[in-house]
Amino acid sequence: MAGRTPPRALTTPVGTITRGTTGVNRLRRSDRWLIHDELVATRLQDATDPLVVDLGYGASPWTTFELAARLRRVRADVRVVGLEIDPQRVVPGRDGVVFARGGFELAGLRPVVVRAFNVLRQYPESAVPEAWSTIRSALAPEGVLVDGTCDELGRRCAWVLLDRTGPRSLTLAWDPFTVERPSEIAERLPKVLIHRNIPGEPIHALLSAADRAWARAAPLAPYGPRVRWRAAAEILREDGVPIRRYRRLRDNVLTVPWSAVAPCLR
Repeated sequence: MAGRTPPRALTTPVGTITRGTTGVNRLRRSDRWLIHDELVATRLQDATDPLVVDLGYGASPWTTFELAARLRRVRADVRVVGLEIDPQRVVPGRDGVVFARGGFELAGLRPVVVRAFNVLRQYPESAVPEAWSTIRSALAPEGVLVDGTCDELGRRCAWVLLDRTGPRSLTLAWDPFTVERPSEIAERLPKVLIHRNIPGEPIHALLSAADRAWARAAPLAPYGPRVRWRAAAEILREDGVPIRRYRRLRDNVLTVPWSAVAPCLR
């Protein structure tokens, strides 16, 4: 099958070498979201070839192995390929995971899921549309891209979900016990939004509304930050913010349609 063609050895992958910082369990919040999000799980389950690419896994492949282990709960035969533009970071495969050299062109692969975390953060904002376009054009027909950013310990995370038609949603996820208010996630917004957290922009309005709802839910603080956030999220919904509902997760999670946060035209 064409979908099972091994990664091509390209002389010049598309992109530039990034810092490569990584850490064990750093991307756990996005991994948990991936396996519980209905759209992502359904597309992975329905795929003829359940190929997943971890793009730009960094100086160490721990998070790629973790991604493979978690996605196997959704589909046991998932195939995971880690791609790095720096040839010195390409390591031998093991545990059913393959590593190869590649960039935004995805080394000729046609994956159903691409995870690119802390990659575009190191590029200028102007480079995002072309990078998105290059990755999306290489996806399988029903493929999705997760472009995200997180802090060094994975306590504050944010990502955009895209498919071949464009951006679909923004998700913010954080550790309930170390983040004092939702707007603290602003420093880890994806590159496409991090410079838009200013008055007049939808992302600024969303974070401000989330902080107000969090403050209104303060009477529930004695029951813990998860209970308080569930109440705050319900306040946001009552105020007309289109937050997606999830089953109870260990993380505090806020997902909205991309239309609710798309940057204003300049």
